[in-house]
Amino acid sequence: MAGNTFGTSFRLTTFGESHGPAIGGIIDGCPAGLAIDANIILHDLNRRRPGQSMITTQRNEPDTFEILSGIYEGVTTGAPIAFQIENQDHRPSDYDDMKTAYRPSHADFTYDQKFGHRDHRGSGRASARETAARVFAGSIARQLLNYYGITVQAFVSAVGPIKLKNDYDADLTKIESNIVRCPDDAVANEMIAYIEKLKKEGDTTGGVISCIIKGMLVGLGEPVFDKLHADLGKAMLSINAVHGFEYGSGFAGSAMTGSEHNDVFKNENGKIVTTTNNSGGIQGGISNGMDIAFRTAFKPVSTLMKEQETVNKEGQKVSLKAGGRHDACVVPRAVPIVEAMAALVIADHLLRDRNSKLVYQS
Repeated sequence: MAGNTFGTSFRLTTFGESHGPAIGGIIDGCPAGLAIDANIILHDLNRRRPGQSMITTQRNEPDTFEILSGIYEGVTTGAPIAFQIENQDHRPSDYDDMKTAYRPSHADFTYDQKFGHRDHRGSGRASARETAARVFAGSIARQLLNYYGITVQAFVSAVGPIKLKNDYDADLTKIESNIVRCPDDAVANEMIAYIEKLKKEGDTTGGVISCIIKGMLVGLGEPVFDKLHADLGKAMLSINAVHGFEYGSGFAGSAMTGSEHNDVFKNENGKIVTTTNNSGGIQGGISNGMDIAFRTAFKPVSTLMKEQETVNKEGQKVSLKAGGRHDACVVPRAVPIVEAMAALVIADHLLRDRNSKLVYQS
């Protein structure tokens, strides 16, 4: 199975399955001399972990981690950072009915066809459990970005048909004010009620996560195949259940005229900025110093707690009602995953950029 490594200069390789003994990863390319706060890593993992609220899956994983190499006395050594996160609350028997039946819109069928054999226990590598390793690595990347004054903040801007208006102008201080991670409590309450309703019905919903990266440097990204927005899109689309990505004005920009859409430059106290940000902070595949703004769309969770018709490995028609513990909507828990993948992309391009200085060493 290929495709388990992400990044060029700041690289993450993940391993492990949902119901195996552990998951984990190796981070290669992290510079030496970076002070790492383990409490920040644990905080980020706790924001992703299951069982954190009444609207998430009740699988109870504390997501405690063990660092095996690459960090000594709280500081990176420059060696690969190896880590693992033990799986403590896995119940493989919950998935017995899925051993031969293919869940609609899930990875069961494609995994079987591609590899000829699959781990049906929580979907193995197709499980969102794998994203805990991404959040760990993303936390390291975010601590690197902090030295440059770069922050990455994501939040829920839509759940099903319920949407936050003017999401790019949201109050980012209110993201953690409610369990759905929407920075508007009134809209959040509507979202929570909608998720609870679907959960009782055994159904699921999707949603949208918006992300804003502030304090950006000018010049990150490459102009042809490694455009910054292209790498951000790849990062987001690699997350389980993601079905769409747009940055800046996104698809709505296609309905605008050029005179409406163009971001006019101006000199603001000796710094060149733009009066609008329809470009989403990226022009020609390269960051222009404005905030990077993008949205990531998640489909409804494929595993339903209600009966569905499907087929088994022999192609025979069967009925399937999933057991186990599952989210009715993944977007509240996916917020730190989106942040992690965005941080990995920015850290990677930061280290690839020849003009960047590791300011924490000066």
